[in-house]
Amino acid sequence: MKLTIISPDLYTYGSMLIGGVLKDAGFDVTLTRNLSADTDVVLLSLYSTLHLMDDRIRDFVSQNSNSKTIYVGGPISAYPDIVLGELDADAVVIGEGEESTLELLNSGISEDISGIAFRSGDEIIRTQPEPAKLERPMPLIPDDIRDQDIRGANTYIETHRGCIGACGFCQVPKFFGNRIRSRDIEDIVQEIKEFKRHGVERIAISGGTSSLYQYERSTDVNAFIELLQAIAEVMGNKNVSVPDLRVDYVNEDILHAIRDYTMGWVYYGIESGSDKILKDMRKGVNSEDNIHAIELARECGVKVAGSFIVGYPTETVQDYELTKNLIEDALLDDIFISIAEPIPETNLADIVLKTDDPENPTFIEHTGEYNILNLTESEARCFDLELHSEMCKSMPNILTDQMYQAYLEDARQQGSDVRAVTRLLQKYRGNEDCIS
Repeated sequence: MKLTIISPDLYTYGSMLIGGVLKDAGFDVTLTRNLSADTDVVLLSLYSTLHLMDDRIRDFVSQNSNSKTIYVGGPISAYPDIVLGELDADAVVIGEGEESTLELLNSGISEDISGIAFRSGDEIIRTQPEPAKLERPMPLIPDDIRDQDIRGANTYIETHRGCIGACGFCQVPKFFGNRIRSRDIEDIVQEIKEFKRHGVERIAISGGTSSLYQYERSTDVNAFIELLQAIAEVMGNKNVSVPDLRVDYVNEDILHAIRDYTMGWVYYGIESGSDKILKDMRKGVNSEDNIHAIELARECGVKVAGSFIVGYPTETVQDYELTKNLIEDALLDDIFISIAEPIPETNLADIVLKTDDPENPTFIEHTGEYNILNLTESEARCFDLELHSEMCKSMPNILTDQMYQAYLEDARQQGSDVRAVTRLLQKYRGNEDCIS
């Protein structure tokens, strides 16, 4: 059987992984970033809620639903009722799709297959997903993988699945579970060698909090350090990045290994300078923990990037000012700002659905110092924090007109996207499968 996997705009690790499983099973499979297919079966690998409102994707499905079999998978599959409500797909593969996708293609839609959702008359049938085996064939790696850029890396690779955290805005525990399941170092290294053979120059280690690798077997961090060393031997230490770490799962040994075997950066999800908001986010840490982790990384010779979220439904002006103060005091090396996006099936989505628009910063009109720019409160905080961050980095930047306009456009786009996602959630309000 010939089939096409479409991963819009970028080759996600998941789409390459599914491609490798299907190729190993004997399927004639093509992986593309373009919304086009000359096969009768299409697998749409979607990773963002915004994909459901993307006119390109909606038009493709609408124009091909009668002539092609279309299955949808990827992180977006965590809320299949919304997917099937917005796209005329034949079925959704829920969660870890390696085995479910193979069964679906071999046997057709059936309630006997775990981890799928499909329409049966006016009803949506949803079967329980099961964790997939982590032993699998080599991913299907496109020849032009070297051309893509994800935070400076050509691709990311998976070292483990699951997260023991419970952040209210994150869907990783919902998708992969709260139990850590780690891959063998040998398998990871062989996969990285194959990526390098295809022209990949920089690898990012993913799988949730990277330092939780092998956590299920021991709290000893030696396995994670051995992993970094083994990857660096293949790629070179300046071509390995560790993009995501929790501040409560780092220590001197881990940070020294990041300094020695990677490009020498950590990326902390700091999120807020307000302990109240951190509690509302279910981060499991406080601002003191964040400051300690930043200082520890700096003492170990590691550069620190931090991500922050503004516009949480419960965030007050006072909470926001605490975040500004933390950024001013921390002198981070790089900073990323996001407006809180209510991904379906998260606690944040539940909070947003219980918050009326006049109380939600993402809809409240900003009347402060940026009122002439016609921003919402969330957009104004995002814009203000981006400007503030440039002056508060370890190496401050001179704010140019170009940077000002770029940050303004980014804040407006983020605000527009979050409002669109919120409206989608509100459209399906009352469907218990669509909220946490």
